[in-house]
Amino acid sequence: MSTIYSQFHPALKKSLAQLYNRVNQEIYGVGVKKQRIECLDDRVMIFAQHKRVQALQMLSRNFQTLTISVDSALIVEFKSLLKGYIEDALLIKVKTILKDYDPVTEEACTIIYFEDLLN
Repeated sequence: MSTIYSQFHPALKKSLAQLYNRVNQEIYGVGVKKQRIECLDDRVMIFAQHKRVQALQMLSRNFQTLTISVDSALIVEFKSLLKGYIEDALLIKVKTILKDYDPVTEEACTIIYFEDLLN
């Protein structure tokens, strides 16, 4: 972890947790059940347990292909919003965000790659 990141590590983790939860509330109408954040160099990994949207849970029984598409679209929107909030609130440039979600276990993993702060 670069000197800049390690200097603000606890504050960065807290801010990211709040922003992640905020985006989840805006998109899904509910916050996350649990989340854990790990930092490694210029990357942050967020492990979270979400509450599945009831309507998608019902549709997934007979329309699995549709719900997979909707989940994918929502993830794209989530990543876009999260990137914007991080850059605006924390003034840190985000290189990319990767995210996956398992609707069966309601577990998600998000990896945020930050731009190199030393350049």
